[in-house]
Amino acid sequence: MNAVEFENVGKQYRLGLVSTGTISHDLNRWWAMNVLHREDPYLKVGETNDRAHRGHSDYVWALKNINFSVAEGEVVGIIGKNGAGKSTLLKILSRVTTPTTGEIRIRGRIASLLEVGTGFHPEMTGRENIYLNGAIMGMTKDEITRKLDEIVDFSGCERYIDTPVKRYSSGMRVRLGFAVAAHLEPEILVVDEVLAVGDAEFQKKAIGKMQDISQGGGRTVLFVSHNMDSMLNLCQKGVLLENGMIKYEGDIMSTVAEYLNSGNSDFRFTQNEDHAKTGVYVSSVGFTNQGKPSEGIFSFAEDISLRLKIRRKAGTSLDPKTVVSIIIMTLNRTRICNAEIPLSDMDDEKTFSLRYRAGVLLPNKYLIHVAIHIPNISYYDRQDTCTFTVYDNGTEFLKYNHANNGFIMFNPQVTEESSA
Repeated sequence: MNAVEFENVGKQYRLGLVSTGTISHDLNRWWAMNVLHREDPYLKVGETNDRAHRGHSDYVWALKNINFSVAEGEVVGIIGKNGAGKSTLLKILSRVTTPTTGEIRIRGRIASLLEVGTGFHPEMTGRENIYLNGAIMGMTKDEITRKLDEIVDFSGCERYIDTPVKRYSSGMRVRLGFAVAAHLEPEILVVDEVLAVGDAEFQKKAIGKMQDISQGGGRTVLFVSHNMDSMLNLCQKGVLLENGMIKYEGDIMSTVAEYLNSGNSDFRFTQNEDHAKTGVYVSSVGFTNQGKPSEGIFSFAEDISLRLKIRRKAGTSLDPKTVVSIIIMTLNRTRICNAEIPLSDMDDEKTFSLRYRAGVLLPNKYLIHVAIHIPNISYYDRQDTCTFTVYDNGTEFLKYNHANNGFIMFNPQVTEESSA
């Protein structure tokens, strides 16, 4: 059964300042719809929400033709660039604003955490705001009281729980807001980018709580974040928004791949004989997962598997000293490591499978460069072929909140010496 269903949902805004022209627009709309019994004339105008370019209409569709459903107990990640319509979608779902077209069908109570301090009264204490939020969700005082200690403990704000919320830092508001939303037993939890305000330790705890809510409690979570590590660790399904419309919908791995690669095939490389400038050339490079083609996204705990195909044109001689170098680089071309494979016994085509052991490359985005060459003499072919991403599925570095920890996990053997 579906917990949430979006059917042809759209949200239109008028750009610029509200002026006397607004009255005439409202009269035109009222006359067309109530007297002439026609559709809203302003639904026919407007442009997609491309914030980077000046348009020709005063009306813009922040969302348009949104159709998808979320099953009960499912965790769905809403992905997209700034201005894609993610927050507008969640605000409509949370009834902060109404859709211009379409409808949303919801089964169950919704708890939302859309912005820092949403739903908190600044003059009231943290404790009073917990009861206020619970009452808004339809819970009795006794139900909230039973959850109170658990909420306060999770938030880490016990010392300030009887202090007015207006004196809380933004991080404390997020901590308390998430604790309230997650513990007051909603059937549907809606979380926007606000977790980015919290520290790394709280982010990890919050993601763990959302996993418990969905897996243990069978509740539904809609999650917006620009942190793809969090998306991949938490969600099963993804929806990619672009300019207010759904660009892609599918499992979370393929949705993140679509987002990271911006629709390009950066995770695979092909070159045919007509385009090859040399007699021996890189024919294809791609990633695999359990023998099947992959989109180049690996967790820190997974091996990285690569398939490489080299071809030789008819009549091309091959020096016996020829090697294939497979170089892993950062995107700014810092070399991380190099592997060399002899190519002296090659026929017309040769295929190699390479596997890099898990737990070595730290979370980051990397480039595969392939060179066919006679060392220190000449090159047959060299290509920047494809990129891949290693995401953090719970390494010891998570607590540093995405600080630069280098590129290789290389732990020394440590011996503690006793003092003389």
